[in-house]
Amino acid sequence: MRRASERWYVRGVAAGAAALVLAGCGGGGEEAAAKALGKAEVVSVLPDAKAMPGWRTQLEPGAQEPVPEYPPAFCLTKDKKKRATACGEITFYGVAAYVRKPDVTSLNYWVLAYKDEKTADAAYDAIAEYYGGDRVGVGAVPVKIGEPGAEREANRAATGTMGGPATITQLRVGTTVLGISTGTQGEKAVSDQEVKDLAAVFAERAQQAQDGGKPSAGVTGG
Repeated sequence: MRRASERWYVRGVAAGAAALVLAGCGGGGEEAAAKALGKAEVVSVLPDAKAMPGWRTQLEPGAQEPVPEYPPAFCLTKDKKKRATACGEITFYGVAAYVRKPDVTSLNYWVLAYKDEKTADAAYDAIAEYYGGDRVGVGAVPVKIGEPGAEREANRAATGTMGGPATITQLRVGTTVLGISTGTQGEKAVSDQEVKDLAAVFAERAQQAQDGGKPSAGVTGG
């Protein structure tokens, strides 16, 4: 379903150790058409070590051009037709991964870039249909994350692939589809506020890149 593109600005985030700041966001002026991102820009959207204090890097941000026969493993849909829509139109994709030792939490980011908003919108719908609801785990419930990007969804399950609470967040920002997953071997889930703030930072980085700037949003504290 086609949804109107929306420009958004983060007006504030929670204070404290788990809070996030969106540095160098800019503002004002007329909205420009969403930009298709190149390989280096996709890498820049992914939070790097500087943007993730308190987290240890497991996989440094990186991007590549997909091989049509072998789309990214995380580009999943319910049928072949939707797979072609979502995974067959990717121009570049990127991933990054982090871990936080105190609560044995893993955090994974991924970006799918497309040639235009219309293509990204169709891809988001196909991927969100697959990952939504109980895909993160049995009995998953929605997590309220505000309104980052043009489209968004987040769900949490008490038991995910690592044995503890897990979340999957999906976003569309202009010509990009973004994903964030968290999982833990412990009992304590990543809080609703942190899920919301991680989504805000990632979406802002994608917007900054599409505005032609250098993404600067990042986590503060640890």
